[in-house]
Amino acid sequence: MGAGSGTEEPTLPVASVARRLGVAPSTLRTWDRRYGLGPSRHTDGRHRRYGTSDIGRLELMQRALLSGASTAEAARYALEQMPRSGPPQPEELSEPAGASAADDGLEVRSRLARRLSTAALAMDVGAVQRMLADTIAELGVLPAWTGVIEPVLSALGARWRGASAGAEVEYLLAECVFAALVRATPVLDEPRNTRPVLLGCVPDERDSMPMYALAASLAGRRIGAQLFGVPLPAEVLAVAVRRSAPAAVVLWANGRGVADARLFARVSRGRQRSRLFACGPGWDPAGLPDKVEFLTDLPSAADRLEHVLVGVRH
Repeated sequence: MGAGSGTEEPTLPVASVARRLGVAPSTLRTWDRRYGLGPSRHTDGRHRRYGTSDIGRLELMQRALLSGASTAEAARYALEQMPRSGPPQPEELSEPAGASAADDGLEVRSRLARRLSTAALAMDVGAVQRMLADTIAELGVLPAWTGVIEPVLSALGARWRGASAGAEVEYLLAECVFAALVRATPVLDEPRNTRPVLLGCVPDERDSMPMYALAASLAGRRIGAQLFGVPLPAEVLAVAVRRSAPAAVVLWANGRGVADARLFARVSRGRQRSRLFACGPGWDPAGLPDKVEFLTDLPSAADRLEHVLVGVRH
């Protein structure tokens, strides 16, 4: 996380905000251009960065979308609730006359997210399961995760944070998502990679669900993976790496303060060398050892791992 000079608030680049909200960076740029919901800070005279209030407006917009508002209505609501200090300069504050393919995709994801959220709030397990299966089938595993499932999980988590009443909705949805991702992971008779990729979490990580989404995506590409969804103690993880001799090791960290880059030194000991990757917003890329590659998000992680393991470029 960067900061400007003096006492300016911390800021984030577009890629980090996109990961946080579970949308594509291009979607944030569209919201900036059309509705004036963009970054208000500048760093080094070139890169625009999102401040706390900018991110707050985007979170309000996302919640409005999940409640059934159109994109323009959600943007208007966010700006009304958290007005900018200066007037926004969007191209337009109403729905565009002709929606692009990207806009159509956004509307599809918003529609699916609203239906999933409604089913979860109603505690309708059957409807949630059907919605998850239909969403994964329609969009694919990772687009469904980043564009629909993860945003709904985040919105529900934020809604009930600190309260006992209502938390059952988040738990129910999480259990259904876990089952849906497992069902979407085919068992491979003949994977394209001769040595597996080991997917795991740092020891104190509480959110392992993204690794299930990555494993399902890799299996869909016929890339064999060995997934440890339950975070392993460092010494157990090191033994697992030595025994399975994977071609690559991916360690996920979502929560701040749980990732320790020294963990890679533990898992890289032994005769069989593996490519090492850190994935998730909990890692500080600047603090990683030179031999560890940082994967910015799950889609780029799947592409990069496929290239490393079987030589396919995207």
